[in-house]
Amino acid sequence: MIFGGNKINGVTFSAANKMKVSVTYIKRLWEVIEDNITFTEEDADGLLLLHNYALVISLNVLDFKIKRVPVDPGSSANIIKWRVLEQAKLTRNIIPATKLLAKFNLASVTTRREILLPTNAEGVMKTTLFKVVDGDIGYIIILGRPWLHEMKVVPSTYHQLLKFPNPEGIKQIKGDQPEAREMNAILVYSIKGKEHAS
Repeated sequence: MIFGGNKINGVTFSAANKMKVSVTYIKRLWEVIEDNITFTEEDADGLLLLHNYALVISLNVLDFKIKRVPVDPGSSANIIKWRVLEQAKLTRNIIPATKLLAKFNLASVTTRREILLPTNAEGVMKTTLFKVVDGDIGYIIILGRPWLHEMKVVPSTYHQLLKFPNPEGIKQIKGDQPEAREMNAILVYSIKGKEHAS
């Protein structure tokens, strides 16, 4: 676990609290109205601040509500565990495909399978391609850039919130800060346990 000082990327916390992030999507041709995706301090109301938690959400996949789903803009793939597909009896729907995934520590894992599954985010349905991983990745599902870009999601780890445009307006999914805190504690504990074992 790495602890920093009172700055994030050279910006003090008091200055970061005053910052406003705004992203504008211009709707296609026949629609002339613009949707603005904006994060304000009100979006952080109710959060335990200051925090360094990852953005962790719940997501409906098929007919299951899956908790502890990390949103990872650094991941080039959406990932799902093989064990979950076995339990849901979906192994017949798996597509053979080989892909090499490199982890942050430059270790790599080769996936030989992928699967298309329907995801439901606040009523917005998308067919999402997941790479199937055999080993223990610590999570059931990881949502990476393919899902984020398909949904046009703008995530904010500071606000523990993601927002995305929809024909009815801007939708949002709040992160689950207690789950993120617990996952962080489990990860730190398991890393410390491995260090003491070696």
